[in-house]
Amino acid sequence: MADQPANSAPYRLFQNVSFGERVVVQAFTNLYGCEIGDDTRIGPFVEIQSGVTVGRLCKIQSHSFLCSGVEIGDEVFVGHGVLFINDRFPRSVANGTLQTTDDWTLLPTVVEPGASLGTGAVIMGGIRIGARAMVGAGAVVTADVQAGAVVAGVPARVRARELAGVDSGPG
Repeated sequence: MADQPANSAPYRLFQNVSFGERVVVQAFTNLYGCEIGDDTRIGPFVEIQSGVTVGRLCKIQSHSFLCSGVEIGDEVFVGHGVLFINDRFPRSVANGTLQTTDDWTLLPTVVEPGASLGTGAVIMGGIRIGARAMVGAGAVVTADVQAGAVVAGVPARVRARELAGVDSGPG
């Protein structure tokens, strides 16, 4: 593992990040407490929080937000402005005081290898997106997505069971 990305760019914040080989990170990014796999590309204005793992050969496009509890498999595409959410019932206060980490339950999210998430998609916490699945632009994913499925809409609904010409693997 490397201690820095392969490229240089201004205005990047890295704290306790584990970089794979040949990782490229563009300007205006915040990465902390996360792991980034080999040959992954991260666009500008991206935030990746602690506890997130991003696999190898991924593309994370600009303005995306990956919060704690997200696991991204290998060869995943995350489009521009994709948002992950890890709390089903967010609140500022609990019993009249600001909430702490003890006041909520983190809902982990998994994106399996080869999946693609379209621009502006919102991925709710506790979701599993199957291998080689495709999430349409602007979709709000509120339930698990099967491997190879195509989903779109608000809330996201299955539009196709399997991408034409794409091998969805065994099963």
